[in-house]
Amino acid sequence: MKKSIFLVVCLLFIQNTFSQKNTSSIELTDLLKIKTVGNVNLTKDGSKAVFTVTSIEKDEKSELDYKYRSQIFMISSAVNAKPLQLTSSKEGASKPVWSPNGKQLVFTRMVEDKSQLFLLSLDGGEARQITKFKYGAANPKWSPDGTKILFSAVVQLREMIKDSVLNPSRNIPTWSLEKPGFETNDYIKPSKVKANPDGTLDEIRAYLNQNALDKKAIVLNKLNFQSESNISSDISFNHFFEINVVNATEPIALTQGFYSFNSAEYTPDGKKIIYSGSVDASTNQDRALATQLFQSNADGSNFRMILGEEGKQYTSPKISPSGKWLAFQTSTTSFIDVPVLCIMPLNGSSKDIIQFPYDRNKSNLVWSKDETNLYFTSQSNGGSILNQLHIKSKKITPLTSNEAGITSFDLVDKTVIYTKTQISNPSELFMMSLSDKKEHAMSNFNDWVQSKKIASAVKESFVNELGMTVEYWIMKPTNFQEGKKYPLLLEMHGGPSAMWGTGEESMWHEFQYFCAKGYGIVYANPRGSGGYGVDFLRANKNDWGKGPASDVLTALDKTVAKGWADTSKLVITGGSYAGYLTTWIISHDNRFKAACAQRGVYDLNTFFGEGNAWRLVPNYFGGYPWEPKVKEILTRESPFSYVENITTPLIIFHGGNDRRTGFVQGEMMYRSLKVLGRPVEYVVHPGATHEITRSGDNRQRLDQMLRTYEFFERYLNQ
Repeated sequence: MKKSIFLVVCLLFIQNTFSQKNTSSIELTDLLKIKTVGNVNLTKDGSKAVFTVTSIEKDEKSELDYKYRSQIFMISSAVNAKPLQLTSSKEGASKPVWSPNGKQLVFTRMVEDKSQLFLLSLDGGEARQITKFKYGAANPKWSPDGTKILFSAVVQLREMIKDSVLNPSRNIPTWSLEKPGFETNDYIKPSKVKANPDGTLDEIRAYLNQNALDKKAIVLNKLNFQSESNISSDISFNHFFEINVVNATEPIALTQGFYSFNSAEYTPDGKKIIYSGSVDASTNQDRALATQLFQSNADGSNFRMILGEEGKQYTSPKISPSGKWLAFQTSTTSFIDVPVLCIMPLNGSSKDIIQFPYDRNKSNLVWSKDETNLYFTSQSNGGSILNQLHIKSKKITPLTSNEAGITSFDLVDKTVIYTKTQISNPSELFMMSLSDKKEHAMSNFNDWVQSKKIASAVKESFVNELGMTVEYWIMKPTNFQEGKKYPLLLEMHGGPSAMWGTGEESMWHEFQYFCAKGYGIVYANPRGSGGYGVDFLRANKNDWGKGPASDVLTALDKTVAKGWADTSKLVITGGSYAGYLTTWIISHDNRFKAACAQRGVYDLNTFFGEGNAWRLVPNYFGGYPWEPKVKEILTRESPFSYVENITTPLIIFHGGNDRRTGFVQGEMMYRSLKVLGRPVEYVVHPGATHEITRSGDNRQRLDQMLRTYEFFERYLNQ
């Protein structure tokens, strides 16, 4: 009898413990607990991996503020291995790469506002700084013999002209800098003329040039004059350099000229380097959209193009382990395209190219050791999946589910180590053996979620009027109870070519937060989204408003039809292109109780001038605002054209330094609604860029989410 009572007590204890394991809902400040795992790199023998973990920590200078800090961890590739932290400096560490013998690491760290290279030996001791390069040092890669490291650095035009090493002949660009009234670029050559505002014309020009150097004036002759956070007249070039690790020599330039290069990689024998970049001696670099692949000797000599074609981009070169094959991608210069994955013999030509049709964007190409397979990730149907391409058969096999997102991976032999986001956990490290495809969790950096109630997402779909299948996801409130009615939030993604799903990590906390606050959520991938092939991607050309709005509203209608949503408490939000779509919808539909538009585009004619993403206009609408037919389309497709129809209470967010979409349109929308006497509030976050909600100031991230919730509640509780 006593044994029976004891057994019952034990069972009740276990049941109670399990039921209380997930007792609290996600809170706003849980955002600060999220650790993001990435930058996976395996040793050559696959025995161990390094990776980074980015945390959000208190700012020592302000108790109310927070900052990001990345550190490096190491782990054995054995099942049940535990991560070991290798760095802890307050300066952080990122981009770790193993040496060929697996005995040391190179990584980057910020020093006096510039990225520099550091070496860390596994034999012990502190990390050692190996570059103090005036241009900085990023994206390190080892030579096959482990004696050298190549890296990239950004060099400004004015520095390039004066640099005796990079430009010993004191050359100037052969392509036009497009300064009106000057037929050549000779005016940028160094001059000994003394600056004098009251002097000769040459002395006046010297004075004006000094004002520009001292930032007293910004003189724009560039086509692309907006950065992510400001306007700038600076012209810069990305070049590759090499440093000898053994002799600690000064960096040697591998690429030269007034051009930019995107990637560089040694061939397996260390004798050559393959690059991707844009070299066009006759076209201003802001107008040169084509990119090419190049090859040089290991010292940068005998530089030559191996693939290039007008109107084409060649990117992502990856050399096979034996050096026989070169994998790469190619596409048109259009923004609305899906690159084609190709291989060719490294010593071959364009006539030897073999294509592998796969109608999804591809990234992070990795060869198998025996060169029979190529691995890559791709966005597809709501997830980012790891794929295996069998070269001979051209068969592509997904190795992971589209219910999750693979954010970084590396592979040696049969061992794959990768980072993954999923609805149950925002970011962790995993391992898989290609032999049995079994997955093993290798970290618990976000184990705090185990004590939280996590809202799930259910994928559904419908066929729109174009015959295209549109996928959408429904999330019920965290504490959902049958028979009760709940507010429903329509969330929408930007891009417009972005893709959402349970494998997209940037919205993990926001979705969970609103579900915890008692909201249901529905989000969709309308026509024009990525992850569904090129036809779906192009389905919103000349139609940013009506068609995509129909798709997301159909997803909303089908969710409402399930019966648990309170149709008097519908709210809507979206950022960037989805800020556009939010205002488009509320200017054509009055069902929503309140709306939130974030960092949006509202007038396409104005966006063409004030946004650094201005090329979306000719790519999606076929021309420019001064062309009559295009102007008609842009006016028709701009939410601002319908501003007088907006009666839905609206809160507008914009970053004070957001130059991707620009901010004048937000001010236009706000002022117009104020003049019309409509309920509108405008919130500017000083210094914030377009990335505020993903990687911006954490106090501002919290502020924006909380203000959105508070604004909705003003109207839902009336």
